[in-house]
Amino acid sequence: MKVGIIGGSDGLGKTLIYYFRDEFDVIITARNHEKGRNVANKANVKYIESNTELASISDILVISVPINHTSDVIREVAGFMKEGSLMVDVTSIKEEPLKTMSETVPENVEYIPTHPIFGPRTTELDNQVIVLTPDKKGKWFDKVYNYLSSKNMRVIITSAEKHDFMMSIVQILTHFSFISTTSAIEKLKVDIKETENYESPIYNLMIDVIARISAQNPYLTYNIQTMNENGPKIRNTFVEAVSELRDVINNGDDEKFVSIVEKSVDHMGDVSDALGRSDKAIRALSHEYTLLNQSIGHEVGLKNFYTGEINVGILENITPRTASLNCNGNIKEIIISHIDVLDENELQKWKNKTLNKTVENIRCILPENIDTEIIKKTVMKTTEIAEIEVIEDVKINNSTDITFKVTAVSQNDIDKVKKLLKGFGAIIE
Repeated sequence: MKVGIIGGSDGLGKTLIYYFRDEFDVIITARNHEKGRNVANKANVKYIESNTELASISDILVISVPINHTSDVIREVAGFMKEGSLMVDVTSIKEEPLKTMSETVPENVEYIPTHPIFGPRTTELDNQVIVLTPDKKGKWFDKVYNYLSSKNMRVIITSAEKHDFMMSIVQILTHFSFISTTSAIEKLKVDIKETENYESPIYNLMIDVIARISAQNPYLTYNIQTMNENGPKIRNTFVEAVSELRDVINNGDDEKFVSIVEKSVDHMGDVSDALGRSDKAIRALSHEYTLLNQSIGHEVGLKNFYTGEINVGILENITPRTASLNCNGNIKEIIISHIDVLDENELQKWKNKTLNKTVENIRCILPENIDTEIIKKTVMKTTEIAEIEVIEDVKINNSTDITFKVTAVSQNDIDKVKKLLKGFGAIIE
């Protein structure tokens, strides 16, 4: 099946390549052809220059362009879609794309306006939300729904109007308030790095979330604010709430302040889930830092969850921001917020796959009734080796002459196996 992505060189369109390429024949276009070809070559997918040509050969065509260009691209390619194919878009508003699709897409082509509610930095689809807003359901709908469900995504089916209103809260209100906060910090000329010396875990999480929103493409954020018809009401209500709260505090009206807070919290309903999620996030951050702190002086494996790169070495020191890793005499400063710490099994798998192997045949005399499978399982469980197998097994009187072939990443690991075999009563020749 051919999946075409218009706008595959940037943002979510680029991320979708990596979700689809193992299962489908992915082809992309881009405004900048040189950049598009580079992305396609790196991702090992196809590139063509023409949006209309891509539309004519795709079984599924994904429109992944800036919100303010989405309807124009839909109009550009709709008439070139092949019979029986499917068009989807992935923009943050749904009313306008739905209207444009309904007016321009041929009768023999299906369309499903969609909104993946996650950004291009998301690396896993598990438990991510995606919204489908069809005005009618054809043969493609169940296929799409079942495919997304098979990826353990949370699929929501609703109207375009309901989606856009919900996004006015989820995106417009939050983005507007977060960017207002960063703007206020800038106007106050506060050094954010200096506030880290005084930060609480909640402040840390809040700044991280605000930075994540504020650092995304400002044109995208602006289009989200301006192209959702619910935007003006949401922003005006926010400003009214901020002004009211400011005036209450400036007037020293503590009872009114408490009333506003209590009314707001009551409206939120049961906040136990929110407290649980924030506690979990705080514990996760603290646990990783504690784990690294306890690992100073020891070998660790650190995996960059954006690039997949793994660095293994002796952890020399950590700061709140970085880990100093000695990789065979080469000191690397690695940003802690970008990595996962490999557990023992993951680290051993990396060694087995990456490092040169040492192979040795260990010949030993063991009691006649010894179970070699138990020995092999114990060795694999308690030592860091890649493989152990019996290559010779000869019965001699009341003993067994056994030769084990051991594959490990170092001679030291093989010596550990010999010590363990002696613990089973082996006489090593």
